[in-house]
Amino acid sequence: MKKNVGKWDKIIRIVVGLIFLYFGSMSAGALSVIFYIVAVVLLLTGLFGTCPLYSALKINTCKKSGSSGEMPPTQQ
Repeated sequence: MKKNVGKWDKIIRIVVGLIFLYFGSMSAGALSVIFYIVAVVLLLTGLFGTCPLYSALKINTCKKSGSSGEMPPTQQ
């Protein structure tokens, strides 16, 4: 799959995923399972840099290549 999760998006997903893991360990029953599922999804999408929901909605938070301000080389 094509990467569509940018740097800050990844960081936020991983941090929030770890928070959800913590809440999952502190709760019990169905609520705990929900926390764990959300945590796993956030951590996986953050670590791999791709989000299926972003693909479906055509969202891309990655910086475009070539946006570093450099001019492309001229062809002769």
